[in-house]
Amino acid sequence: MVVDALQHINLRTADVERSKDFYITVLGLRVGPRPPIASVGYWLYLGEHPVVHLVLRAPDAPPPTETGAIDHIAFHGIDFASTRTRLREAGIAFREAVVSRDGTRQLFVRDPDGVKIELNFDSRQA
Repeated sequence: MVVDALQHINLRTADVERSKDFYITVLGLRVGPRPPIASVGYWLYLGEHPVVHLVLRAPDAPPPTETGAIDHIAFHGIDFASTRTRLREAGIAFREAVVSRDGTRQLFVRDPDGVKIELNFDSRQA
Protein backbone atom coordinates (compact mmCIF):
# COMPACT_ATOMS: atom_id res chain seq x y z
CA MET A 1 0.00 0.00 0.00
CA VAL A 2 1.29 3.46 -0.91
CA VAL A 3 -0.95 5.53 1.39
CA ASP A 4 -2.43 4.84 4.80
CA ALA A 5 -4.54 7.90 5.69
CA LEU A 6 -6.30 10.92 4.27
CA GLN A 7 -4.50 13.99 5.62
CA HIS A 8 -6.71 16.93 4.62
CA ILE A 9 -8.85 18.62 2.03
CA ASN A 10 -8.09 22.15 0.84
CA LEU A 11 -11.00 24.38 -0.13
CA ARG A 12 -10.71 27.74 -1.89
CA THR A 13 -13.66 29.68 -0.60
CA ALA A 14 -15.30 32.97 -1.55
CA ASP A 15 -15.97 33.83 2.12
CA VAL A 16 -13.44 32.26 4.47
CA GLU A 17 -15.19 33.48 7.63
CA ARG A 18 -18.57 32.10 6.58
CA SER A 19 -16.99 28.77 5.64
CA LYS A 20 -15.07 28.61 8.92
CA ASP A 21 -18.29 29.23 10.85
CA PHE A 22 -20.09 26.50 8.87
CA TYR A 23 -17.45 23.84 9.56
CA ILE A 24 -17.27 24.79 13.24
CA THR A 25 -21.03 25.05 13.80
CA VAL A 26 -22.25 22.18 11.62
CA LEU A 27 -19.41 19.66 11.92
CA GLY A 28 -17.88 20.66 15.24
CA LEU A 29 -14.39 21.19 13.87
CA ARG A 30 -12.16 23.72 15.62
CA VAL A 31 -9.64 26.30 14.44
CA GLY A 32 -6.10 25.21 15.18
CA PRO A 33 -2.51 26.14 14.46
CA ARG A 34 -1.63 27.07 10.88
CA PRO A 35 1.86 27.75 9.60
CA PRO A 36 2.67 31.29 8.44
CA ILE A 37 1.30 31.00 4.90
CA ALA A 38 0.87 34.10 2.72
CA SER A 39 -2.78 33.30 1.95
CA VAL A 40 -5.70 34.17 4.23
CA GLY A 41 -7.35 31.13 5.74
CA TYR A 42 -7.76 28.62 8.53
CA TRP A 43 -6.81 25.07 9.37
CA LEU A 44 -9.76 23.28 10.96
CA TYR A 45 -9.05 20.36 13.21
CA LEU A 46 -10.82 17.10 13.97
CA GLY A 47 -9.20 15.99 17.19
CA GLU A 48 -5.48 16.54 16.68
CA HIS A 49 -5.60 16.50 12.89
CA PRO A 50 -6.04 19.52 10.55
CA VAL A 51 -8.50 17.88 8.15
CA VAL A 52 -9.98 20.94 6.40
CA HIS A 53 -7.79 23.75 5.09
CA LEU A 54 -9.70 26.87 4.07
CA VAL A 55 -8.08 29.44 1.78
CA LEU A 56 -9.69 32.71 0.72
CA ARG A 57 -10.31 32.85 -3.03
CA ALA A 58 -9.74 36.26 -4.62
CA PRO A 59 -13.08 38.08 -5.12
CA ASP A 60 -12.66 38.21 -8.90
CA ALA A 61 -11.43 34.61 -9.23
CA PRO A 62 -13.96 32.01 -10.39
CA PRO A 63 -14.29 28.76 -8.45
CA PRO A 64 -11.60 26.30 -9.51
CA THR A 65 -12.64 24.05 -12.36
CA GLU A 66 -9.65 21.72 -12.46
CA THR A 67 -10.95 19.83 -9.40
CA GLY A 68 -14.56 19.70 -10.52
CA ALA A 69 -14.72 15.91 -10.32
CA ILE A 70 -14.95 15.99 -6.54
CA ASP A 71 -18.53 15.06 -5.69
CA HIS A 72 -18.50 15.20 -1.88
CA ILE A 73 -16.52 14.97 1.33
CA ALA A 74 -17.59 12.39 3.92
CA PHE A 75 -17.19 12.41 7.69
CA HIS A 76 -18.17 9.85 10.32
CA GLY A 77 -20.88 11.39 12.51
CA ILE A 78 -21.26 11.07 16.26
CA ASP A 79 -24.86 11.97 17.20
CA PHE A 80 -27.46 11.74 14.45
CA ALA A 81 -30.39 13.29 16.34
CA SER A 82 -28.50 16.29 17.69
CA THR A 83 -26.82 16.94 14.33
CA ARG A 84 -30.19 16.92 12.59
CA THR A 85 -31.59 19.28 15.25
CA ARG A 86 -28.56 21.59 14.92
CA LEU A 87 -29.06 21.79 11.14
CA ARG A 88 -32.78 22.53 11.49
CA GLU A 89 -32.19 25.22 14.11
CA ALA A 90 -29.54 26.85 11.90
CA GLY A 91 -31.93 26.81 8.92
CA ILE A 92 -29.53 24.70 6.88
CA ALA A 93 -31.16 22.47 4.26
CA PHE A 94 -30.21 18.80 4.36
CA ARG A 95 -31.22 15.45 2.95
CA GLU A 96 -31.44 12.18 4.86
CA ALA A 97 -30.75 8.66 3.61
CA VAL A 98 -30.21 5.15 4.93
CA VAL A 99 -27.70 2.74 3.39
CA SER A 100 -29.64 -0.49 2.93
CA ARG A 101 -26.52 -2.66 3.15
CA ASP A 102 -25.77 -1.87 6.80
CA GLY A 103 -28.31 0.67 8.05
CA THR A 104 -25.88 3.57 8.13
CA ARG A 105 -27.85 6.80 8.51
CA GLN A 106 -26.70 9.72 6.39
CA LEU A 107 -27.19 13.45 6.31
CA PHE A 108 -26.17 15.44 3.24
CA VAL A 109 -25.60 19.19 3.45
CA ARG A 110 -23.78 21.81 1.37
CA ASP A 111 -21.17 24.20 2.71
CA PRO A 112 -21.32 27.92 1.83
CA ASP A 113 -19.45 27.31 -1.45
CA GLY A 114 -21.70 24.42 -2.49
CA VAL A 115 -19.38 21.55 -1.52
CA LYS A 116 -21.51 18.51 -0.63
CA ILE A 117 -20.79 17.14 2.85
CA GLU A 118 -21.85 13.57 3.68
CA LEU A 119 -22.23 12.71 7.35
CA ASN A 120 -22.40 8.97 8.12
CA PHE A 121 -23.81 7.71 11.43
CA ASP A 122 -23.66 4.12 12.65
CA SER A 123 -26.97 2.28 12.35
CA ARG A 124 -27.33 1.94 16.11
CA GLN A 125 -27.75 5.73 16.41
CA ALA A 126 -31.41 6.74 16.39
